[in-house]
Amino acid sequence: MSFEGSDVNGSLWVGEGGKIHVIDQRVLPFREEEFILNTLEDACFSIREMVVRGAPLIGVTAAFGMYLASGNNSNNIMETLEEAAAYLNSSRPTAVNLFTATRRMLETAAYCHDPAEIENTLFLEASRIREEEIVSCRNIGEHGLPLIEAIWERKKPSPVQILTHCNAGWLSTVKYGTATAPIYLAHQKGIPIHIWVDETRPRNQGARLTAYELGLAGIPHSVIPDNTGGHLMQHGLVDLVIVGSDRTTRNGDVANKIGTYLKALAAFDNQVPFYVALPSSSIDFNMEDGLRNIPVEERSPEEVVHTEGWDGLGITRIRVLPENSLARNYGFDVTPARLVTGLITEKGICPATEGGISGLFEDLKI
Repeated sequence: MSFEGSDVNGSLWVGEGGKIHVIDQRVLPFREEEFILNTLEDACFSIREMVVRGAPLIGVTAAFGMYLASGNNSNNIMETLEEAAAYLNSSRPTAVNLFTATRRMLETAAYCHDPAEIENTLFLEASRIREEEIVSCRNIGEHGLPLIEAIWERKKPSPVQILTHCNAGWLSTVKYGTATAPIYLAHQKGIPIHIWVDETRPRNQGARLTAYELGLAGIPHSVIPDNTGGHLMQHGLVDLVIVGSDRTTRNGDVANKIGTYLKALAAFDNQVPFYVALPSSSIDFNMEDGLRNIPVEERSPEEVVHTEGWDGLGITRIRVLPENSLARNYGFDVTPARLVTGLITEKGICPATEGGISGLFEDLKI
């Protein structure tokens, strides 16, 4: 199996017989495997155990999980779906797309007059959510591309140097990605670019996933230790930072993979533009003050105690901490809106402020 060019289908697709397929991101880049979602439990497992990850893809997976839950021929289908939503919502706490998707699927089911229609209706709605995320990411790329073009015009013939954190590519969103969408479009236009890829400990999503994606696309990149970004910015080696978001509040605070806040501080201190690329499905229009209110997931310390790699024969897991050392593993941090140059969304770029967000999304309730 080879996933080269697989963003044609994306990171989640419907295969023969209506089977829901996802790429098993736990084994990339060393092995390329699929994981099939047959049940609600499969969908929840895939989110919790990071078979799939990235806020938009988590939302899409949850939507298909709700569809799978609707096929159990329950006498009280709405009660079953409410239980399914609660089960899915418990899988990971930070990405708002998860909760938005399950709520939307519940609302869609409630409109069905005939319980027999619910299963097909929810399949169509989950498919619609998937397509909306694809379109949003493509539009994010179109709106973010001029930022790269403007830097290229100033720097010619030197390449544009872009730093990103974690993985906000097509693996995390179905297609195109959020932070990577402008990068892919710039590469397609022939603009010379080079990407600094944070390794993103402890799960190494940058080193394992972003580097994998960029390699497939033929985009020049260098993987760096997480704490290298500030040094690069001090020496003028970063023109632009673009990251993704798992939840952005109505006032512009951004929750993203742990370490994002430190990159934002370094960018601010060195006058490097710091942009967050995200679809509106990752905006929590009902929440403000992200530092106080966004739930930050704390994952198992085992992810810090051990690391994974390829030993030439297979994926192996080794301990990197002393036996008597404890570890803490916060999955996310919150970057205050004041450090964000702008938000790149499917509707355009806006300031990371309540006024900027509400002005761009007048049709959405804030």
